Amino acid sequence: MNNNETPRETLSKRKPLRFWGWGYDHEELTTDETQLIDAMVKTFFPVDLTEVSEPQLDEFDLRPPRFDIPANLSHLLSSSTYDRLVHSYGKSFADTARMFMREVPNPPDAVAFPESEEDISAIMEFAQTNNIAVIPFGGGTSVCGGVEADVGDQYQGTITVDMERFNKIIEVDEVSRTARIQGGMLGPDIDAALKPYGLTLRHFLQSYQFSTLGGWIATRAGGHFATLYTHIDDMVESTRMVTPQGVMQTRRLPGSGAGPSPDRMVIGSEGILGIITEASVRLHSRPKYKATASITFDDFMDGVETVRKISQAGLYPTNCRLLDPEESISVDPMNPITTLVVGFESGDHPVDTRMSRALEIAKECKGKFDEKAVVNQSENSAKAEQEETAADLWKNAFIRLPYYKNHLIRYGIIGDTFETSIPWEKFGDFYRGIKSDISSIIKEATGYDGLVSCRFTHVYPDGPAVYISFLALGDKDGNMKNALDNWCKIKQVANTQVVARGGTVTHHHAVGRDHRGGYEKQMPPLFLTALGAAKESMDPQGVLNPGVLIDPVGKSVGITGAMQDYPVKE
Repeated sequence: MNNNETPRETLSKRKPLRFWGWGYDHEELTTDETQLIDAMVKTFFPVDLTEVSEPQLDEFDLRPPRFDIPANLSHLLSSSTYDRLVHSYGKSFADTARMFMREVPNPPDAVAFPESEEDISAIMEFAQTNNIAVIPFGGGTSVCGGVEADVGDQYQGTITVDMERFNKIIEVDEVSRTARIQGGMLGPDIDAALKPYGLTLRHFLQSYQFSTLGGWIATRAGGHFATLYTHIDDMVESTRMVTPQGVMQTRRLPGSGAGPSPDRMVIGSEGILGIITEASVRLHSRPKYKATASITFDDFMDGVETVRKISQAGLYPTNCRLLDPEESISVDPMNPITTLVVGFESGDHPVDTRMSRALEIAKECKGKFDEKAVVNQSENSAKAEQEETAADLWKNAFIRLPYYKNHLIRYGIIGDTFETSIPWEKFGDFYRGIKSDISSIIKEATGYDGLVSCRFTHVYPDGPAVYISFLALGDKDGNMKNALDNWCKIKQVANTQVVARGGTVTHHHAVGRDHRGGYEKQMPPLFLTALGAAKESMDPQGVLNPGVLIDPVGKSVGITGAMQDYPVKE
């Protein structure tokens, strides 16, 4: 670190982020949370564990920047240790593990904080002229290597472009119920700004607190709605993106049949075509009516059948999360049982009828629930902003989970997830197979049994989105390199098997660098060629997020990042 640099020297105007893991700097778990996690760890891994101290800023000796910042960009670009570390990795286990190893071999050489589209264009022009890679950065919550500045050896440096200053709502159209919002605006800020209008985007994902609209669009993020509006795709009305070849602004339309959609090209582009500066999005009235129920099943497959029938009945529940017994431990460690959390909400009318039909279906499939509790909540559902009920325990645990991982990794514990989607017809075999695959590789790699659990995050008439969580003892002696290697072995099996068993390599976590091998297996080769041609037309020098999704035409980046030595197997 430069001796003249203060410990937190930064051009960022946001509340300081924890550079090595999830959350804001100095944000800690509660005593109760820590005690709960420690008790669970002792239950699953009854061995002595070595604690590794959390990384400190002055422990990192980063590679010097490989280029000089030009005078016309000096007010926008930072090369401070703190800014470079915050933007070196995302928030996967591999990212945090490498921070605990004090190893950051590929930090961005500079971090840009543009305030206008003209600033972004100037940065892109400098990057093209000097063969410097540009990495778009929203909130940095990627769990698949999407913001890592490892772009191979064919570039003269990297600039990460932090969009934090694109943080305003430009206009709200109350008649059409849409809003034009800048791409760097965080989830909580969006919702707070829309609240006076009685409107909400209602796109609540696990990274909601720290992720941005532009990031959601670039990664096709899944959100709050378990059915109907499952992805941000369903809420995007138009987009605006700055590319090295100029600005692409799409037209605000409720729908169009005019050929391939330019918005669909932007959505999921993961920063390889341009930087999303704003979007018009479709909003919802804030819910006035809510009904929620918890249903339990003695047999997990009875729960699966219930969800299938609900998803095909046209009821469109807002929440339809099915937890297998292992997953329900996060809600009630003393009573693991298959649990379905189903909920309905509306800003216009009571939802009791839809809830009643969903409960009828559950009862037909041997589901058990407290009818009085459901009725009471439904009768009071006009008080939709009331305190969370028992059925929301899972939701609270879900939001807090990334903070728990900060604590687990100190002891070499791997706590991670991967997700996919699969047709109903294939689900039973997939569920049994993938849990066996991951359980086996955990035992083989670590020498200890792990915990593998499953839940549905979103459901469709033709199949569920399947979310697999796993807990493994990466290394009991504090060897974080060994823990990382074990994570890579587990991830390699996950990437290989979800595709081999008929699923997608990702339903809503994005591709990034870590899932690229599975993406290449999943996609038709001709489509990848067409995508490369589209990238070349918008980014002819291939400077935008090289190595994510595909290689730029004429350059060989390949799979970089944590998984570069662990390819998807045949």
